[in-house]
Amino acid sequence: MTTTAATAAPRSPLALPLFRSLWLAQLASGIGGWMQTVGGQWMLVSRPGAATWVSLVQAASLLPVLFVSLPAGVLADVLDRRRLLVAVHASMALGAGVLAALTAAGLTTPALLIALTFLLGCGQAVGNPAWQAIQPELVPREQIPAAAALGSMGVNVARAIGPALAGVLLTATSTWVLFTLNAVSYLAVVAALLAWRREEPADAQAEAVAPALHAGARYVRNAPGVRRILLRAALFVLPAAALWALLPVVASDRLHQGSGGYGLLLAALGLGAVLGAALMGPVRQILTPSHLVATASVLFALGTLAAGLVDSLAAVTVLMVPTGLGWLLALSALNTTMQLSLPAWVRARGLAVYLMVFMGGQGIGSLLWGLLARPLTTTGALVLSAALLLLTALAMPVLPLLPQSGTLDRTLAAAWPEPVLSFTPDPEGGPVLVEIEYHVGKADAPAFLAAARRLGTSRLRTGATRWGMFRDAASPGHYVEVFELPSWDEHLRQHHGRTTGYDQELLDAIRAHATGEPEVRHLLPANPSSPSP
Repeated sequence: MTTTAATAAPRSPLALPLFRSLWLAQLASGIGGWMQTVGGQWMLVSRPGAATWVSLVQAASLLPVLFVSLPAGVLADVLDRRRLLVAVHASMALGAGVLAALTAAGLTTPALLIALTFLLGCGQAVGNPAWQAIQPELVPREQIPAAAALGSMGVNVARAIGPALAGVLLTATSTWVLFTLNAVSYLAVVAALLAWRREEPADAQAEAVAPALHAGARYVRNAPGVRRILLRAALFVLPAAALWALLPVVASDRLHQGSGGYGLLLAALGLGAVLGAALMGPVRQILTPSHLVATASVLFALGTLAAGLVDSLAAVTVLMVPTGLGWLLALSALNTTMQLSLPAWVRARGLAVYLMVFMGGQGIGSLLWGLLARPLTTTGALVLSAALLLLTALAMPVLPLLPQSGTLDRTLAAAWPEPVLSFTPDPEGGPVLVEIEYHVGKADAPAFLAAARRLGTSRLRTGATRWGMFRDAASPGHYVEVFELPSWDEHLRQHHGRTTGYDQELLDAIRAHATGEPEVRHLLPANPSSPSP
């Protein structure tokens, strides 16, 4: 955490100058991005098969998350996040500038528009994990929920202002002006990031990219709370994507509006999200994250149904306000719980997987709903989407977010004792087998084994590829824990940088049911390349 964030805990993260400047820069970038989206979609809304073309623009901006996010998360965990974000936003400014120049010259075809939108989406996908991961560096832990709500609010304020401003500008100028303003907005982010003097972690030693990628995947695979967050995100966003994909067609074909009417609908959604951010603090005191996501699904379902069936612009606009509130509730609940569930060493990688599911799901959903709108019509697709959202809300009692999600101690715990060795192993050598012997009384055996199962999941999260607990057939009270790691370097990282307070609690729990100190052995490959003792 930066010194600024640690010295005080004001009521709002916006009272912190660093958080405020970066938040405002991201808000400006979000406004520019939405102006470009509206301009790009409006270029295609009058073409035959408009529902498919318009949904392709949104899909092109979101689908790169599926291919880029996890490697981007690795980069954000092993590189300087500030420098990575500067490079990414400078590149996107260049890409948006090229699109503006081509459009001004009349050279932008639908295929070129979608291709450049895809490239800008790639840049956004590379930067998103790093941007999410720096939030705990900007504010104290107790303000992470407020910071996440402000982040979601910023996204939706941009959604309110950007389309409305785009609608006004389109009546007086052309789409290339919108694309130019988007390029300038990326430069605002670059300026704010360059003003941040980020402190390097004291013991920062970058992991190699391939092992870091595998370690991140292992963590997510062995974190039940994280997996449930991802499942709930997918169940919400896949049907919810229909409204975002088809709203331009609703505005143009069903409500017979121009770009101004479309901007008004998006502004109403953004207004609802802003109200949601303002109410998030009190609401979080009343509703659990599971209840928040279920409520969000119902609100968004009702708004989607209205967009499909109601023919009055005024009525649909009013109903978009609670719909935007629902979107904010879902984003804030899922994002906050995910951020609080991840330890610092794997935060960017875990958030990258979350973004793959949420934003990638929105991209896939946009594409699918655009295709379904042809045989089902826009109204039929939106009604089906609303029905699926209601089903996801009804499924919450069966598949809730796990109660401990976001509440476990993820601060770095004290390092384990240094292993006793007679020679220095090759850091990249492996696999490494660790054996730990415990002596357990008969009465303590059931509690010991229950604690061992929880500890096994912790070992797998922090680097082990295999884990098992075995019992000596000749000595019933003698248990041996065995786990394997891919390299000696992975085991050292498990010792010094991956054990959190919660993992330490699991270690303490299993040792509380054993007598004496556990005996530890580290077994290395017996091959000619191994150093001699």
